[in-house]
Amino acid sequence: MINVQNLTKRYGQNTVVGGLTFAVRSGTVTGFLGPNGAGKSTTMRMMLGLTRPDTGSVQIDGRAYHELRYPARHVGAVLETSAPHRSLTGADHLLWLAQSNRIARSRVGEVLEMVDLTDAARRRIGTYSLGMGQRLGLAAALLGDPPVLVLDEPVNGLDTEGIRWLRELLRQMAAGGRTILVSSHLMTEMSMVADHLVVIHRGQLLADTGMSDFIQRHGRTYVRVRTSDPQLLSGELERNGASLTRTADGSLEVRGMPAAEISRLAAAGGVSLDELSTHTASLEDTFLELIGKGGRNTHV
Repeated sequence: MINVQNLTKRYGQNTVVGGLTFAVRSGTVTGFLGPNGAGKSTTMRMMLGLTRPDTGSVQIDGRAYHELRYPARHVGAVLETSAPHRSLTGADHLLWLAQSNRIARSRVGEVLEMVDLTDAARRRIGTYSLGMGQRLGLAAALLGDPPVLVLDEPVNGLDTEGIRWLRELLRQMAAGGRTILVSSHLMTEMSMVADHLVVIHRGQLLADTGMSDFIQRHGRTYVRVRTSDPQLLSGELERNGASLTRTADGSLEVRGMPAAEISRLAAAGGVSLDELSTHTASLEDTFLELIGKGGRNTHV
């Protein structure tokens, strides 16, 4: 588990992270969301001891990162700002990481094969493409077979096959009880991999909740209704507490009432329905809706 307690970081008069508290639990993939400048990367750097917080603390399985004797065996990390020496080969980069963390040499070949870089193992990192460099970073994160992963934009540069591979790997690792925190700007991908969401904005916590609860609470879910007599049905629905939006094509968008209740009221009023369909907001729509509120009284 990763425990973040009252974490604060200021640069001059600018508070980048302010009193942030949340936990990343084992057995789940936790998505870490926020717009650019929200404080996500700074928070992750504080988790890994790369940036010193002004107040607060981060503990990984009960210890601060700097207390871990062989950190690669406890925490695997991919950060956007980290980069290996370009003159090293991929294999040599992983080998010195393995030696410094008392990891068997054989593990280097295993992770290179896992990320599909075996054929490029002896090439200099400076010749790698963006996607190959990202795969090498993932190989380094997996090198110590760690129980905790902290990944900042891990799909950056990966092709479609690579993104699917990583998604399946993270789901498999979470199912095995590992603790995974991953940030990404790709909302569709996040909706497919994350169980839980931590959302921050301007360094403040906006949401710490399950994926489905997040969308249900903050998303714009509605029922689309088409009928030959929208006026009659509208009055009946509003009298029973529903809120309506009339669209340009003549259909109704109904909120605050499930489809089954709409169907019952229509039948009772003798109104025939041509369409009755429930539409749930996407993670992207819900995220933008929440951020658009500016964080006013939205913490869950």
